[in-house]
Amino acid sequence: MKTDALQQPVGELRPDAVAGPSSGSRRRLWGIATLVTLPVLLGMAFFYAPEDANQGAAQRIFYIHVPSAWIGFLAFLVVFVASIAFLATGKRKWDDMASSSAEVGVIFTTAVLITGPLWGRPVWGVYWTWDPRLTSFLMLWLIYLSYIVLRGYVPEPIRRAKFSAVLGIVGFLDVPIVYLSARWWRSEHPTQFVVESGDLPAQMLVTLLVGLATFTFLFLYLLSVRRSVARLRAQRELEGVAR
Repeated sequence: MKTDALQQPVGELRPDAVAGPSSGSRRRLWGIATLVTLPVLLGMAFFYAPEDANQGAAQRIFYIHVPSAWIGFLAFLVVFVASIAFLATGKRKWDDMASSSAEVGVIFTTAVLITGPLWGRPVWGVYWTWDPRLTSFLMLWLIYLSYIVLRGYVPEPIRRAKFSAVLGIVGFLDVPIVYLSARWWRSEHPTQFVVESGDLPAQMLVTLLVGLATFTFLFLYLLSVRRSVARLRAQRELEGVAR
């Protein structure tokens, strides 16, 4: 059986139904949740969580850096799943989901690449080192930046969706490499995420979990906004084909 995308004229990819009022309500909910929890996170990071005995005040960047990395991974997992779903069904909603999540994921991974050197300079003495985890994470960022460039380069919607879906699937293979790189090769970076080691003080752990919740709300809000933009773009493309 042919998918919807393959049944349409070359270059056309029919948009899905326009989102209803519930989509806007959820977006407002995520936005409000972000606005409420973000000040709480900052207050906890500076005044509730204790200062690390070895790293000093620089360690407080941890509460931004680590949640940003986790949500970046989550965003690229969404790209991976949505890309597979698009290739299997040909439905535009999956292509919109993948492209939207990729752009949001690049925002969060950019935050990681900014906060990492700021944390690393006082701890390691340098802003950047070609450490296995840092290098593999930079490659991950470049892959999804290339994903965005590819989507802007290919004008035909169907070809653009198929090419980017393949890149979104292949690119996700770098995520487990990033995660395991510090274990496979010698690395300055910790070999375990903090919750795995079990020795994180309770106040730090609670602050980290609040940070993870805050950034999850922000991710859902930005993803919802970006999907709305994708639907408007789909409508314009369809109108352009109809003329």
